[in-house]
Amino acid sequence: MKNEINEAYEAAENGSSQDAKRKVVVPGEIIVSGDDYLPGENARREGGNIVAGKFGLAEEAGRVVRIIPISGAFVARRNNVVIGRVIDITYSGWLIDIDSASSAFLSIDESPRFINKNEMDQFLAIGDVISAKIWGVKSKGIDLTLKGKGLGKLEGGFIFRIIPSRVPRVIGREGSMVNLIKERTGCNITVGQNGWVWIKGPSTDAEIKARQAVNFVSEKVHVTGLTEKVEEWFEENE
Repeated sequence: MKNEINEAYEAAENGSSQDAKRKVVVPGEIIVSGDDYLPGENARREGGNIVAGKFGLAEEAGRVVRIIPISGAFVARRNNVVIGRVIDITYSGWLIDIDSASSAFLSIDESPRFINKNEMDQFLAIGDVISAKIWGVKSKGIDLTLKGKGLGKLEGGFIFRIIPSRVPRVIGREGSMVNLIKERTGCNITVGQNGWVWIKGPSTDAEIKARQAVNFVSEKVHVTGLTEKVEEWFEENE
C-alpha cells in the first residue's frame, strides 16, 4: 500500500497544478469517499472515507489526498532545505540556528571544499546566514550539509520568517509561486522549509515588494486560484 501511495503521489506531483483541488478542512472531517482515493500526508482512511488528520488545506492531487497544515511548528525531515544562522564555531564544525527545537550542526566535512580548521571563521563566521540541506535527524540533533546545488552562504539581502507549514504554498507546485514572485520583482529568493525566507534584489524597493508578495501568499494559503490573485496583486501594486 505504501508503494502504491508513493507512486500515485509522484504521478500527481509530475502533473499540472491545474489537476490539484484544495479546500480548508478540520481534523476528523471527511474529505472524499471511495476506494479510488489514497490517504497522503496528514490524512487517513476510515472505512470508505479519507479523513483529515490536521487542520489545514486538503489537496486532491490525482488519486492522493493530503493535508497541508495551515499552522504548526517546523518538523525537521531528511532532505529538507533550510535557512539558518551560524551561532557558534567548534573544533569540527558550526552550530546553526534553524529555528527548531533540536540543535543543528554543520560538520566541516560537509562543506563543498576543503576548509583549514584554523581558518573556519573565514569560511563561515558567527552571524553568517546559510542555505543548507538536512541529511540526518537524530535524537540529539540535526545534521546539515552544504553539498548540493544552491546551498551555501547567503550574502547580502535580508531574512524574515513565515509560518513553516505555509512554505509549500509560497513555493508552489514545482516552484511556480516563488518563481512568479522572482520574475515580477527581479529578486533572488530562497525559501527554507523551516519558514525562513531570504531575499536579495536589485533595489530596496524590489526587496520590499518581494517580501510583501511572500506575505500575501502566506496569509492566503486557504484561497483557491491563488496564482491569479497574486498576479492581480502585482498589477494593483505596480
